[in-house]
Amino acid sequence: MKKKYYNDAFIGNKNIIASFSKYGELLRLYYPLPDYRQYSQFFHVGVKINDSNIIYLHNDVNNKYNQYYDEGTNVLNTEIENTYFNLKVKQTDCVMLTQDVVLKKYVFKNENSIDLDVKFIVRSSVLTSYNNMAGGMIENDALIQYSYNFTSAIFSKEKLYSHQLNNVERNISSGEIYDKDYIGMSEDSAISYDIGIIKPGEEKEFTLMLYIKYEEGNMSEVSEKITKLRKINVNKEIEKVDKYWRKFLDEHDTFKLKNDGTEYMNKLINIYKRTILFMPLLVNEKTGAVTASLEVDEERDQCGKYAYCWPRDAAIILNNLDHLGFDELTEKFYSVFLKNTQCKNGMWEQRFYSDGRLAPCWGYQVDETAIVVWEAYQHYKLMEKRTGKKNKKFLKDNLKMLELATTFLERYINFVLGKEEKEDLVRIELEKKYNYKERDEIYKHPSYDIWEENEGIHLYSLSSIFGAFNAMIKIYDEIADMYSNNRLKQDDIILNKARYESLLREIKQYIMNNLVDKEKKVLLRNTTDRLTDISILGATIPFGVFEPDEKIVKNTVEQINMTIRTYLGGYLRYQDDKYIGGNNPWIIATAWMGMYYKKIGDQKSANECMKFIVNSANPLGLLPEQSNSDLNQTWVIGLGWSHAMFIGMLLD
Repeated sequence: MKKKYYNDAFIGNKNIIASFSKYGELLRLYYPLPDYRQYSQFFHVGVKINDSNIIYLHNDVNNKYNQYYDEGTNVLNTEIENTYFNLKVKQTDCVMLTQDVVLKKYVFKNENSIDLDVKFIVRSSVLTSYNNMAGGMIENDALIQYSYNFTSAIFSKEKLYSHQLNNVERNISSGEIYDKDYIGMSEDSAISYDIGIIKPGEEKEFTLMLYIKYEEGNMSEVSEKITKLRKINVNKEIEKVDKYWRKFLDEHDTFKLKNDGTEYMNKLINIYKRTILFMPLLVNEKTGAVTASLEVDEERDQCGKYAYCWPRDAAIILNNLDHLGFDELTEKFYSVFLKNTQCKNGMWEQRFYSDGRLAPCWGYQVDETAIVVWEAYQHYKLMEKRTGKKNKKFLKDNLKMLELATTFLERYINFVLGKEEKEDLVRIELEKKYNYKERDEIYKHPSYDIWEENEGIHLYSLSSIFGAFNAMIKIYDEIADMYSNNRLKQDDIILNKARYESLLREIKQYIMNNLVDKEKKVLLRNTTDRLTDISILGATIPFGVFEPDEKIVKNTVEQINMTIRTYLGGYLRYQDDKYIGGNNPWIIATAWMGMYYKKIGDQKSANECMKFIVNSANPLGLLPEQSNSDLNQTWVIGLGWSHAMFIGMLLD
């Protein structure tokens, strides 16, 4: 597969998310979920002008580019100017709202003084494998590419000029394709259309449609679908997509940011609006799960892949999106995805597909479970603030799940504290109550840290458990009156609260004894090394083990600034971070520090953090995972966690 690590732009609907390069090349097409599966190996579009060879629209030395969205929408435009022939092409890409169809509209304008005879050529290669071989077929003037469980069709309202199903690489560069076969075993095929003569100053319009269907291989049905789709008014469909996304943006624009006309504020508002428009494309609407990002590295050359749902990441993302009115999605995440993926012992595994199937993992992270409990209470309180009403039903509906999760956390922390043997009777009773045996002893296994690199006992993990216990105490306070007629449950709540309140004190004491550098009076990230780590901030923001103005926190922040703040204004995750080349500031790390500064009232320093984040966005307003302008390097453009932390930075 061609290496394509950077997605520069995104379009989509509820079932499709597609990514493009900054030159308008379609890079990835995921369907029917944002994390499964990717169909396109490559999708190249070009023109043959007069007697030229093929001129690829996404890659030619004579091409100039300008890319932008229709204002407030997910309709993408890429303007391409071929300076050799003075041909201008405006490519408009969007996904229909009610059909799983990518619309690709092209407007050609001849700015030359001579006639231009234009042929339009599409070369499409779909992913294939030994276990799911793909082939091609010409049917109903369309290129149909299919395997056992997917079918895609590329077509237009215009008649095909020529096609080639086999050995396309042999002559595609000439722009002349021809094949006698109507069906072939090749996954790499091409079709062409005759746009005709475009006179000087004249414009011509052409639209390509890409229809995709999962688990449908009946060619007669596909052919009928193509015939129906050819009848649509393309421009009206694009207008519908424009209207839908503008309305969506307006409904979720809760911050109503004021533009002072500066370049900086223009960029910031662009990121804000793009966050609202981009994040729904990462969501599985049936389960409420949020994919971390569209995939960037299918073959795992650089990383462990990104197109999965981490329960922790999704909970953090949704907590911030709650401020934008995505609260129904959060409640679906708890009621569907989390309930369906919780282990019998109360924990959540590292990551899942967005439909709830377990994804490849390499260990467990105790903070995944803790943050689910923590964020449930944060969601409840935020909804109360926004609506003026207490949605106790949300807490009660999820109480059993949250209690089971907290029970797992209790077993974990008792083991860390050396109290496990003393808790045997309690453990036995809890096992009887919840009837679980699955991975019964995993709490004794070292947990990975927030960055999924080091196993051991970590300050961030302990702080998240502290936050979970604190949240559970407050949840009990909120719902206790709902069990006024259930004496057993009332007693249970009283006992649970007492244990959690005791554990809060013990966790903090453990941290003071084991995760503090006694000489420097600073917090440590774990019990095994002395590396400075931005996740140490979790002990104060958001979990509140320490107040942000305590001396030990101030000392720690000073050390963070001396060790992992870059002169660019951004922050590394931790000292000696080697991921993707190392020395690259992260958006989430920088936003985390910015949130701390806002908490202590240092708006100037918070603004410096925000400035780095704003300047790290690409021209379309999409935020990467990490950014280093000195090295001209970014990684994972369009990371959900980065966009969520950006929203967190905007909060009062």
